Amino acid sequence: MKIQEADAKGLLLAQGLPVPGWSVARTPAEVRSAAESILADGAGRVVIKAQVLVGGRGKAGGVKLAGSAAEAEAVASAILGMSIKGITVRKVLVAAAADIVKEYYLSAVLDRAARRILLMGSAEGGVEIEQVAAERPDAIVTIHAHPHLGLGDWQARQLAFRMGLGGHLRAAVGIARGLVRTMLAYDADLVEINPLAIIRETSADGTVVERLVCLDAKVTLDDSALPRHPELEALRDLDEEDPADAEAREAGISFIRLNGTIGCMVNGAGLAMTTMDLVKRAGGEPANFLDIGGGAKSDRVAEAMRMILSDPKVNAILVNIFGGITRGDEVARGLIDARAQQLRDVPMVVRIVGTNATEAAELLRAARFETAATLDEAAARAVAAARTAGA
Repeated sequence: MKIQEADAKGLLLAQGLPVPGWSVARTPAEVRSAAESILADGAGRVVIKAQVLVGGRGKAGGVKLAGSAAEAEAVASAILGMSIKGITVRKVLVAAAADIVKEYYLSAVLDRAARRILLMGSAEGGVEIEQVAAERPDAIVTIHAHPHLGLGDWQARQLAFRMGLGGHLRAAVGIARGLVRTMLAYDADLVEINPLAIIRETSADGTVVERLVCLDAKVTLDDSALPRHPELEALRDLDEEDPADAEAREAGISFIRLNGTIGCMVNGAGLAMTTMDLVKRAGGEPANFLDIGGGAKSDRVAEAMRMILSDPKVNAILVNIFGGITRGDEVARGLIDARAQQLRDVPMVVRIVGTNATEAAELLRAARFETAATLDEAAARAVAAARTAGA
């Protein structure tokens, strides 16, 4: 689950990381009020940043500076409502514009192959790390945290020196360890600071000081761990979520939309992956990953079918059910109900084996469904039906 920059900063702040203050506004008037407060505290300018869950906000015109409250309101009027990569900007972050001395990149990411948290740092911050990795891979520093002991101080110091942060060693060590702490505290897949920046500030007595702070934040949470963190569910941005994803979550269905033409309904993640592989081997492209789960009743099957058919690219549907906890006759009844309600006629191939498969076969035969005995046969028939329907 991706969360907005402002919410990600809140998680970092809760773990003790240095994050400059900010406000979130949804109207130009709210931006003006926030800017007035920030400028009254001595800031020379404010930055207004679109809050959308995609990169490239700056290039799209979603990040602007303003030197007055009136200018901030005008800038907000231009940003709010604009579209960035197909997503409408509905809120912005307002903060004091930083006097940046140097930008860096630092992130903690779950390295599944190594089964450890991987720290990645670079002295070239403020740009996409993929670009740095492609053009200058030697500019990226990586260190794995220990799975039980975490990130040691010596590792964090080594990372800081290799990134050129020896002059801000204490702060760099604290931030690196804080990223790992954030990963563990919230079951995150990714915690990214880009840019991590040295900024110049003037203290109350007029002394100019430099600090290392987290100017931007990106956090991705593991959806599967949300039951352990129910408070984080409130950070889900429903404005940017695919309606199909929200419907699937409410129905208890694992669903991911893809780009193919063959809708797949399967019970069990492993069987779903196998089904998709065989569809591709037969020359087709799956339109989705969909796992109705174990013990699915007819109403869940009907809901899953409705979700598949909501995709206009679907030209055929392949149903592959292995009855263990799931009863084949319940699935068959759900398919019959779903077909009676569907708004467009899409060919469907059904394979049901296991618990109550005989009863399912009788129900499907009476309802005149096309069935297959093997998965290879079912995949081939579905691919052929999709080609005919799409011709």
